[in-house]
Amino acid sequence: MTIRFDNRVAIVTGAGGGLGRTYALELARRGAKVVVNDLGGSRDGTGHSDAALKVVEEIKAAGGEAMSDGGSVTEYEHMVELVAKTKEKWGGIHVLINNAGVLRDKSFAKMEPADFKFVVDVHLNGSAMCTKAVWETMREQNYGRILMTASSTGLYGNFGQANYGAAKLGLAGLTKTLAIEGAKNNIKVNTIAPTAGTRMTEDLFPAEAFAAFAPEKVAPAAIYLVSEDAPTNMIVGAGAGVFQAAYVTLTQGKLLTGDELSAEGIAAHWAEITDRTGELTPQSGAEQSLSIMRKLQGG
Repeated sequence: MTIRFDNRVAIVTGAGGGLGRTYALELARRGAKVVVNDLGGSRDGTGHSDAALKVVEEIKAAGGEAMSDGGSVTEYEHMVELVAKTKEKWGGIHVLINNAGVLRDKSFAKMEPADFKFVVDVHLNGSAMCTKAVWETMREQNYGRILMTASSTGLYGNFGQANYGAAKLGLAGLTKTLAIEGAKNNIKVNTIAPTAGTRMTEDLFPAEAFAAFAPEKVAPAAIYLVSEDAPTNMIVGAGAGVFQAAYVTLTQGKLLTGDELSAEGIAAHWAEITDRTGELTPQSGAEQSLSIMRKLQGG
């Protein structure tokens, strides 16, 4: 069955180039009315450009409907205005893809606190502000599809990206709570961890890999994760046409009592504590407490 977005309105942040542009074009091709948000600055978040306008022109040239927005995702008041303007024009907002981002890579030893704060502000707080701006509309509609953009750096770490990694794992955590809170109003929230050759990564990839990791090979996952029949509370890795699911898991653990309830007991039982046999994938934080209760009852 073809996935369509007719009569749906989508906001894509950071959509002036790279992944965001590809998402916006594909949503429009499938019938969505698209708000193309992009500050249009350079990779470190400075400067401006008319990148968003160009993507809107591309969408319109292909027969689609779109409007541009040049506001920063970090400015909540602007995002509220954008939502109001979008609803006035098209009546609702059904899809939000939080894609806007910046890089200020340095080893933690050399990273200025301002560079740490700025990257967290754009990725994590910016995504939260955009989501907050659309949340009530989606609740009222009893329909919403939201996609956060995490990263393998957030999930697994990467040298020189402490700020970026902290923000990206934060987004996966934000997704998990919003998926629970949004469920009763048919709001599905997912996380994508893309690997793509874009302006953000062009000097990190060899030339041939850059082509293999085209944004078009990530977009199918993003489109599916904001579609009507999307799952919720998933973390999906995507790159070069390969798609993966990532999970935050929990081992069965080991109950320690008496003299063993000590740092030395932890050391002695470390292998059992970290044994991944029968590993759990909790769907909420409460499930960790429940797994502990089961251990207590069984022990």
